[in-house]
Amino acid sequence: MPSRTTLAVTTAALIALAAPMAFAAPAPSRAAVRAAAWDTDLTAAAHTANPDAVTASGSENDATGPGAAADGDAATHWSSNAADDAWLRVDLGAGYRISQVTLDWEASYGKQYALEVSKNGTDWTTFYTEDAGTGGSVTAHTYPQEVTGRYVRMRGIQRATSGGYALSAFKVYGGEPAPASTTRTNLALNHPAYGNLYQDAGSSPAFVTDGGWPADLKGGQSRWSSDWNADRWVSVDLGATSTIDSVDLYWEAAYGVDYRIQVSDDNSTWRTVYQPTADEVAARRADIKAPGDAAGRHDTVTLPTPATGRYVRMLGVERRSFYNPAPSTAQFGYSLYEFQVWGTGGSADAAYTALPKDPGGAYSTTFFDDFTDSGLDRSKWRVVRTGTEMGPVNGESQAYVDSPDNIRTENGALVLESKYCKGCTSTPNGTFDFTSGRVDTNTKFDFTYGKVSARMKLPVGDGYWPAFWMLGSNVDDPTVSWPGSGETDIMENIGYGDWTSSALHGPGYSADGNIGAQQTYADGGRADEWHTYGVEWTPEGMTFTVDDRVVQKTSRQKLESTRGQWVFDHNQYVILNLALGGAYPAGWNKVTEPYWGLPQSSVDRVAQGGIKAEIDWVKVEQKK
Repeated sequence: MPSRTTLAVTTAALIALAAPMAFAAPAPSRAAVRAAAWDTDLTAAAHTANPDAVTASGSENDATGPGAAADGDAATHWSSNAADDAWLRVDLGAGYRISQVTLDWEASYGKQYALEVSKNGTDWTTFYTEDAGTGGSVTAHTYPQEVTGRYVRMRGIQRATSGGYALSAFKVYGGEPAPASTTRTNLALNHPAYGNLYQDAGSSPAFVTDGGWPADLKGGQSRWSSDWNADRWVSVDLGATSTIDSVDLYWEAAYGVDYRIQVSDDNSTWRTVYQPTADEVAARRADIKAPGDAAGRHDTVTLPTPATGRYVRMLGVERRSFYNPAPSTAQFGYSLYEFQVWGTGGSADAAYTALPKDPGGAYSTTFFDDFTDSGLDRSKWRVVRTGTEMGPVNGESQAYVDSPDNIRTENGALVLESKYCKGCTSTPNGTFDFTSGRVDTNTKFDFTYGKVSARMKLPVGDGYWPAFWMLGSNVDDPTVSWPGSGETDIMENIGYGDWTSSALHGPGYSADGNIGAQQTYADGGRADEWHTYGVEWTPEGMTFTVDDRVVQKTSRQKLESTRGQWVFDHNQYVILNLALGGAYPAGWNKVTEPYWGLPQSSVDRVAQGGIKAEIDWVKVEQKK
């Protein structure tokens, strides 16, 4: 959970915005829980109002009862009965839109567990599932799921130890959605919010309607933060057609220099109802400060004429610039603490769109190549060249070229082979000492969802970097680019004989911060033997395999709850390549000379010939 700082308005003022009710005095009541501010731990508030609000399937003893996870004291904890299916539950006393749940585990933690919500305490909906817990503090954000209800529980599935589950804190955050109103109010409060690309799970669009912002408009708490692109937006669903007269935007330092306020009836077709004047834009553009000295701003936008619509959005046009030591200007994404929409109408029934599900059905093959032709089938594959289809990446040493020395079919397999010739290869991106091969299906076969697999044999040696992977087909769109496009690494090897890795890259989980796993071959297998690498990609997640053995499983639900945005709901294309050196190998072998990540011994072997990746076949299966 973000740090707790002084808010720009008093707690009482936030309560007034949320609902026309006050705290009962002197003892807390359920009404106090309902009127809680954006950063209130609802579990603790419910427990204070009514100690019986927090219950459990059982406890180890009287001192470790369920209330110990809600008392705000890190020195106390709930310890369950010694059963895998033990649970801890809170009755919040009223319905809330739940924004996040934090679990602070003791030494006895859950290896597998689920977080669930219920409106009646009987029928439960799972919004977070952990299948490989490691204890510690875990915060599960709910965006973009619809998680509303009165009851929240942690349901154990499998304990990590022989004892029970032990939690020092079970914190729930959220707020009541603004109801329909015939008097002027903030219709956006705790309503669903949407956006295009955002930075990570802790800066999703959901934060712009939670009712909170820091007094000095500085810091990272309770804010939406887009990725670094000018063409970004955030919108709010008011639940029903409304009459809107003004908007308040509480910006962090990375504010919009130019932007549009727009309304829509269907969340698709937008009408601009406000934009800053040219003089206002010029003044905002001139306000350049170093990031450490910059603060945010509060824009109160009164519409020239009241507008009607169900959806309201801020569409960014130009980002603020910051002074860099370079010197030059630097621009980040847009960063907005709160988006208030003032008017009449609305409805508390606004809900997030349901996440897509696996449609079921049988798989059939939609792409296959076993490389038995006399050459590469260019109706299926595009040859990628350095300086033409792509530039140098990752500090790698090779140039990709279109030559049978580097790309050919041989003995019923595709061969990608590296060659060495000092200063022999000139490209628009410079001169290279190595050549190699890279092919992909971009513009030939792009697809969404399916099983993707290949049988491969890899070279072993420090700095050799063969890969079988996929990229989002929108990677070359400058308004998206990487990692917003998404990247799926089905298999990467950096020259070690006993292991390979798999990974996902996207906003909030890219490069060294990817969501990945290593696998060691079963039964003493090696990378330079034939193995089948695959992934099953569905709307609900990714499952990676080696020789049909699951080596990584990542659900969309867990990814978005803890790391960032799921960007695997559009076309990707398949890539096969053999790189030399670069960031990933160098991070492991620590080699810097004669090439980054590529030692002299590996250079010598390339010069001798025979460093190649072989692909027996590639297959894509999809459900019809």
